[in-house]
Amino acid sequence: MINKLKLVACFFFIGIVGFAQEVEFTEYDLDNGLHVILHQDNSAPVVTTSVMYHVGGKDREDGRTGMAHFFEHLLFEGTENIPNGKWFEIVSSHGGSNNANTSQDRTYYYEVFPSNNLELGLWMESERMMHPIIGQKGVDTQNEVVKEERRLRYDNSPYGNLLQAMQENMFEKHPYKNPNVGYMEDLDAATLDEFKAYFDKYYVPNNAVLVVAGDIEIDETKKMIKDYFGPIERGEEITRDFPKEDPITEQINAKAYDSNIQIPASVIGYRTPAFTEKDSYVLNMISDYLSDGNSSKLYKKLVDEQKQALQIGAFNLEQEDYGMYLIFSIPLGDTSLETLNTEIEEEIAKLRNEMISEKDFQKLQNKAENNFVNSNSSVAGIANSLARNYMLYGDTDLINDQIEIYRNITREDIQRVAKEYLKPNQRVVLEYLPASEQAEE
Repeated sequence: MINKLKLVACFFFIGIVGFAQEVEFTEYDLDNGLHVILHQDNSAPVVTTSVMYHVGGKDREDGRTGMAHFFEHLLFEGTENIPNGKWFEIVSSHGGSNNANTSQDRTYYYEVFPSNNLELGLWMESERMMHPIIGQKGVDTQNEVVKEERRLRYDNSPYGNLLQAMQENMFEKHPYKNPNVGYMEDLDAATLDEFKAYFDKYYVPNNAVLVVAGDIEIDETKKMIKDYFGPIERGEEITRDFPKEDPITEQINAKAYDSNIQIPASVIGYRTPAFTEKDSYVLNMISDYLSDGNSSKLYKKLVDEQKQALQIGAFNLEQEDYGMYLIFSIPLGDTSLETLNTEIEEEIAKLRNEMISEKDFQKLQNKAENNFVNSNSSVAGIANSLARNYMLYGDTDLINDQIEIYRNITREDIQRVAKEYLKPNQRVVLEYLPASEQAEE
């Protein structure tokens, strides 16, 4: 019995030490403005090289949506020193993997290689920044790729355009009103000169952060970075002055139609603050409380007990300028969308009018701790966190400190945030309906 107790104590101690261990990093700027973050972890022979550019779907001119997402694809076409179509072949033939993704606020490229190919990863990302070939052939090729992606993921996918329908109704002025993937007619109309100008404006070292994480030696890596990225010329400073939205003071009722569905859906949306605000963290906790897991309030009530919903989910869509808090539901059987919305509002009203229990609050704190640990459980995850925290939150140290924000959230904060942002007169209620119902109206 004593030995078992000692073993349990040992594992407990190891868990505490593992949790308390900070992510160490070095950061500095090159003369051209490129911010560099290095994280050394020699426990496995793997290295991640990544570049995040501060450009996303919202960075567009009127009539030219979807440019950042388009460049996510276009910048794999090839460079002056990487033949067209060979990017992925080079990566895979050297034991690596790579990908990219674009949000409304940033674009992220990364490679994961065996650590003996660190220099290859740095060279490829410097090539992407310094020597891309932006020609009409590549633009035409990727135009078809993006069109096919839109058809597959959005236009021909059940509920695929639901988020776009909500954006169009929640925002009137800010470019968040447009889909990140853009409108195909805008990309069709864009000229080659416009694509080149877009690259020259946004894909510059002073609008980017380079992260190298994994099995590296700091001084050696710094030298390679200077050699490959130092010669790239600094770009013009980028200024952003997006229009501010007027507050929503009366419920907005909207409808959208989808030929790919037979069961309607309801989406309730609230405009919320930027992800740098503490209240955005509180909204993450509220999402967990309402719909994360079978014991969450909305799932237990509407799916498990009352059997009124086929699916239910609450999501805090965090963004740089404004967030969107969304509650999505699909009715079961003859349940109406109006009934679902009434039941959902009943639970939101409880959040506004009374504090959640200490037991439920502790579960939220435990989940926040678990999510924080998991986010830094891999070298690739650490690289992403370092880039995001610097580029979008302006604080690289959040990789170690962000959990303190959650620890300092109180039950009173949860009630306050629900009162401030989740009110019936501040919401968009979207009925997302089968296209057949549009014909009947």
